[in-house]
Amino acid sequence: MLEIRNLTARIGDKQILNGISLTVQDGEVAAIMGPNGSGKSTLSYVISGRAGYEVTDGEVLLNGENILELDAHERAARGVFLAFQYPLEIPGVTTMTFLKAAMNAQRKQRGEAELSTPEFMKTVRSAADKLGVVQEMLRRALNVGFSGGEKKRLEVLQMALLEPKFAILDETDSGLDIDALRIVAEGVNALRRPDRSFLVITHYQRLLDYIVPDSVHVLSKGRIVTSGGKELALELEKNGYRDYVAEPV
Repeated sequence: MLEIRNLTARIGDKQILNGISLTVQDGEVAAIMGPNGSGKSTLSYVISGRAGYEVTDGEVLLNGENILELDAHERAARGVFLAFQYPLEIPGVTTMTFLKAAMNAQRKQRGEAELSTPEFMKTVRSAADKLGVVQEMLRRALNVGFSGGEKKRLEVLQMALLEPKFAILDETDSGLDIDALRIVAEGVNALRRPDRSFLVITHYQRLLDYIVPDSVHVLSKGRIVTSGGKELALELEKNGYRDYVAEPV
């Protein structure tokens, strides 16, 4: 699915990623954990193609294709999805307008016909019902006045509609209480499939109680310094990162 080879990147004069190598298999949920400033969000931005980050070495291969050569919208059409830590509010643009534009833009990029309004409405309502997104949310301006849990639930709805191959969740637990976290995690778990992989970025083990990972990787100073199974997250919750901040594996 996704293979990262010796990835280095910087923003301005600041080097942030220092030779990351990581493979995420088909259907795998890989968790990235690490202290503040370790490069976790930068990794998500570089994979998804956010402007402002310069890749100085390495490759990111999605099903064998180096997506670093593609613009962000082309990566999205290939199946890359990023759920932001802090979803943006867009006054004046209704949620339904945004969802329709996003879905049809990707379909156009892939050479598929755009959805008609009736097709679109049926698709969104079905997905929203399954995820507990009420119709009133869909009529409001995108994320404006939404609670943290509502914003994250809406991002899960976007993911369900866009059907990505590789989804990145950048600290999706930020600002969520336990009830909202559980609801969002249930939505993510419902989207797990043998042909869809996830990269879950988080500070805390509590998210991984709900979205159980297949592998856990610790990022420190722009490098992966250790990897393990889900039990590694429990160890980090107990002992912190002090044992994993020096040399890469």
